Amino acid sequence: MDFLLHHGITVLGQWISIAELAGQVFALAVVFLAQRRTLWTWPVQVGATVLLFAVYASAHLGGLASRQVAILAISVYGWWAWTRRQDPVFGVVVRQGRLVERLAMLGAFLAGTTVMALVLDALNASWAPWPDAAIFVGTLVAFGAQGAGLVEFWLVWLVVDAIGVPLQISSGLYFSAAIYIVFAGLVVHGWWSWNRSAKRVGQRVMAASS
Repeated sequence: MDFLLHHGITVLGQWISIAELAGQVFALAVVFLAQRRTLWTWPVQVGATVLLFAVYASAHLGGLASRQVAILAISVYGWWAWTRRQDPVFGVVVRQGRLVERLAMLGAFLAGTTVMALVLDALNASWAPWPDAAIFVGTLVAFGAQGAGLVEFWLVWLVVDAIGVPLQISSGLYFSAAIYIVFAGLVVHGWWSWNRSAKRVGQRVMAASS
């Protein structure tokens, strides 16, 4: 991993380590695969997790680094959950979250961000504890909702992107910031695609019950 962190390429005057380049490309592929609800989403995510852990740890972003460990655990859950939600017609079955689920996601994000920011600040683990914590917790909430097949996980990703772009730029990770912007476009398309699929499944269920 040391080799991947200290060797790279220069693009438009900006040096990019191999680890950052490969990790962000893998992460980008995860969003693309999630749109299509394929099980390959999760093993590719594992590869991105390992690479980006090293990148963020070397940039002294404790929240972003430690979240990779949590993402690894959630990826295992997501992989398992998606194998149980397969449909011969629609692939992985997705749906819109109920009000109580949406409120739970919001509560987890707000409370988790507060606790994580205080921990990062107390441990001096991040120079930007609040945005670092928001990205950490938002990512966990998003992946958890994605594993459950909830359409709203895409909206959580939009929040994470909005916080992540300025933080990455301030950290000198310009390539990662650019990837986050690309993420935003894919996330909007993914939200539209999952919404359409959720409506089709809902119509199918209503037709079957009538």
